[in-house]
Amino acid sequence: MTNRIALVTGANKGIGFEIARSLVADHGMTVLVAARDRRRGKEAADAVGGTAVQLDVTDPASIAALAAEIDELDVLVNNAGILLERGAPPSGTPLSMLRETFETNVLGVVAVTNAFLPALRRSPAGRVVNLGSGLGSLAFTTDTSHVYAQNPLLAYNASKTALNAITVSYANELRATPIKVNAADPGYCSTDLNHHSGPRTPAQGAIAAVRLATLPADGPTGGFFDEDGPVPW
Repeated sequence: MTNRIALVTGANKGIGFEIARSLVADHGMTVLVAARDRRRGKEAADAVGGTAVQLDVTDPASIAALAAEIDELDVLVNNAGILLERGAPPSGTPLSMLRETFETNVLGVVAVTNAFLPALRRSPAGRVVNLGSGLGSLAFTTDTSHVYAQNPLLAYNASKTALNAITVSYANELRATPIKVNAADPGYCSTDLNHHSGPRTPAQGAIAAVRLATLPADGPTGGFFDEDGPVPW
């Protein structure tokens, strides 16, 4: 994996930070630590041994500016995401919250992926990893005995279900190329996103994404995985 270049969005903290750290420390990659805030990005990059880059996945100008600087890319990890709901039922979710959530969690992923796809196509083994969630699994959320069915977060859950569909769409488009596109379920981790309520650590949450970012040539594409294997759609 030495000399391979990875870009991790939202990498200044949490699971993104741990993904960046592992790709550098465990796989010898050159990692571009992307963050909206330049100072926080620089602090994170210094901590993991990566290179800080400014990127706001909801800002077309920010995306275009960074894409113009990158000619070659081997790994793209779409990690940046938001969760805005705090206990509101689906019927009480404002449309503005749905739009804001999708702007980052869905449209941001598409915008970033499209912008960096030309660079990924130049890689002999491009990898795209989308950070999903078990809350986006319709199999889990329609099973009334499953804990995820008890968390009807309309905006967040719908955005992660949409992300699964996006993952499959890109994988199908790129199936004849060396690029593999998969979604990773990090599990319920303790992060700022959920006010540190999860029982898993960010380092544990990074395991599946790192594995998908470093897949061999015969690895899967168009799948949804946690660290133990496939997750049901």
